[in-house]
Amino acid sequence: MSRFGSSTAAPAPVIMPTAKPDDAKALLAQVLTKAKDETKAFDLLDAKLRVHAKLIDELDLSALDKLDDGTMRQRVRGIISEIIRKEEMALSSSEEISFADAVMDEMTGLGPIEPLLKDDSIADILINGYDQVYIERHGELQLAPVRFADNDHLLRIVQRIVSAVGRRVDESQPLVDARLLDGSRVNAAIAPIAIDGPLVSIRKFSKSPLTMDKLVSFGAIPGPVAEFILGAVKCKASTVISGGTGSGKTTLLNALSSAISPKERMITIEDAAELQLQQPHVARMETRPPNIEGKGEIRQRELVKNALRMRPDRVILGEVRGEEAFDMLQAMNTGHEGSMATIHANNPRDAITRLEQMVMMGGMKISEEAIRGQIASAVNFIVQASRLSDGSRKVMSIAEITGMEGSVIQIQEIFKFERTGTTAEGKVIGKFVATGLRPKFLDEMERRGVPMPAGMFDPATVF
Repeated sequence: MSRFGSSTAAPAPVIMPTAKPDDAKALLAQVLTKAKDETKAFDLLDAKLRVHAKLIDELDLSALDKLDDGTMRQRVRGIISEIIRKEEMALSSSEEISFADAVMDEMTGLGPIEPLLKDDSIADILINGYDQVYIERHGELQLAPVRFADNDHLLRIVQRIVSAVGRRVDESQPLVDARLLDGSRVNAAIAPIAIDGPLVSIRKFSKSPLTMDKLVSFGAIPGPVAEFILGAVKCKASTVISGGTGSGKTTLLNALSSAISPKERMITIEDAAELQLQQPHVARMETRPPNIEGKGEIRQRELVKNALRMRPDRVILGEVRGEEAFDMLQAMNTGHEGSMATIHANNPRDAITRLEQMVMMGGMKISEEAIRGQIASAVNFIVQASRLSDGSRKVMSIAEITGMEGSVIQIQEIFKFERTGTTAEGKVIGKFVATGLRPKFLDEMERRGVPMPAGMFDPATVF
């Protein structure tokens, strides 16, 4: 009996389910196969580094410099095959070819991540120390089946990346931004900033930029909505593309630029050249970081000011980040209508607020109301992009700045994406709808001979 007058039953024994013999054997086989594969991967990594060291000893590097890439690879493959035989490595012919490629990547490329750089389906490569390499493929992050030997090995690859573009990274300068020869952006952090080993982020450069047609086919934006914003850009609507990191802002800017006439002169300004405008008359400029002594820096603001002296029809700013916002607004307000930029913000209203803050960063003696007036008269549309929980990228909103009411910038949403749910597989579902508001800029489009279907702005319209 318990102290409260009731008996307490003994706990029932826990009976563990007994696995069937066949299931147990299959599970054991999977574990052993995985362990064997991992052991082989580690052994091959160690062997690759040993062969690479022997290769350096046996090669006449000065003679190799005089050979074309194909001849050099053939010569090196022959030496690698000889080393493999001497080392008595048990490799099949296909494994030997893959192994030789890996050694070549170690010698002339970026080691274990070289195959990832060649894979066009990969958008980002994110390295968290020597044994964690993540990739983004089709909007989803996944662990890649590659690793470095150790953090020193990873650091050597980082040094190879930055030295190729005349940069350096060491304890006194542990953060660096660089660009690969193919245009891919690289950010690296090493000790003492990076605690568990070097951190590397590579945003790959797309060899063939996505067109608006492709974005429509991917479901990033409905066809009629794409036609509207392309028509607005064609008619010189100044446009800001807003969104978070990885939301597809630059991709969208590239796609929208296709509406610009080939007769116009465009000047692009970027921190790291990513834009791939297809028109014939494009002048590209890129900022320059300070040198080791902290001198020689050229910022975006200086480039925007200089661009206005270069007779541009439009100025395209890859990303507005600071005080150059004022000069960008000045450009839009002084005969360079149709200029475009991207900005980090969560929604169109936040984008306006961030523009205000950036103008004030420049130390200009100008009131908040005057700044808002500049924004209201300069910018026509804000296109909001987002990366959704399922990894897809989508235009979430197209909003128009219509002017000022008192000291407040007036903004109206023309189209928006409404989420309606998520599938069992985690895919976001929803619909793109018109809000029922007629764009003020539509009159200008009609004057320029780019009319839109009257019913596309009706509130009942779903795309």
